Amino acid sequence: MKKSSAISAVLKLKLLLSLSFLLLATNVPAQKTEHYNSPLYAPKTYDPTQTGTSNGLPTALQSVGIEQKLNGQLPLDSEFKDENGQIVKLGDYFGKGRPVVLALVYYECPMLCNEVLNGLTGSLKGIAFDAGKEFDVVAISFDARENDKPELTKNKKASYLNRYGRAGSGAENGWHFLTGTQSEIDKVTQAVGFNYQFDEATNQFAHAGGIMVITPEGKISRYLYGIDYAPKDLKFALIDSAEGKIGNPVEQLYLYCFHYNPATGKYGLEILSVMRLMAVATVLGLGGMLFVFWRREKNKSAVLK
Repeated sequence: MKKSSAISAVLKLKLLLSLSFLLLATNVPAQKTEHYNSPLYAPKTYDPTQTGTSNGLPTALQSVGIEQKLNGQLPLDSEFKDENGQIVKLGDYFGKGRPVVLALVYYECPMLCNEVLNGLTGSLKGIAFDAGKEFDVVAISFDARENDKPELTKNKKASYLNRYGRAGSGAENGWHFLTGTQSEIDKVTQAVGFNYQFDEATNQFAHAGGIMVITPEGKISRYLYGIDYAPKDLKFALIDSAEGKIGNPVEQLYLYCFHYNPATGKYGLEILSVMRLMAVATVLGLGGMLFVFWRREKNKSAVLK
């Protein structure tokens, strides 16, 4: 009778293992790729069925927006001026094993750019990673007129370091505010798909709001849209972009259950990954129970002998 029960238990374990392997091997996307029908943000590819759909923008502003160029390479040889007035290469902020959050703004922007930087700072305050240690922040002005205003970038950096509020953490080495000539600015904006227009009537720039997360090698990894970035989305984007080099094991496991949607620039729960983890946990739990029962029966047999 005992022998029959043991055989039955082994058969059940084999069945569970087979089901788990099927789940792990299944490669079914948990989220469909959707067309992000917005006048300012666009996925890498468009839905052909939506060609000709009006986006509600004036003709002069049709080209304004962010066109994703995921995995594109930043021009690391482009030259800018930092907050100290020193000429630097964009590549100076890469190759250190840390991802970079890139914000394209202009410092005298009366509204949207400040909201982008405020939203970014607020989100960074909500995560445990420190600028200058696990990642860097690089803000680049796309207004070439600001290249001749050295005090502007210095004051901007001081303001956002104060807003970030992590004195003593080395944050001053992780925040960088740059200006440049039009030709160098164009290299970066074209590389990341950031399209903007100058409006002479208002003497302002028409542009979209958003940030990009770049790998340590200078590849575009993630786009986060708008002016409000959930700390969870930004943390996952940094871990993804660092290729697993930052974040503790629990965060790495948590990230496995979420999937980046390029159309929305957000992370959503991936049900299939959760099912896989549950299946593995179930198999491990049952395996542990069977092992305990087997050891118990073995000890009983030894005592009887």
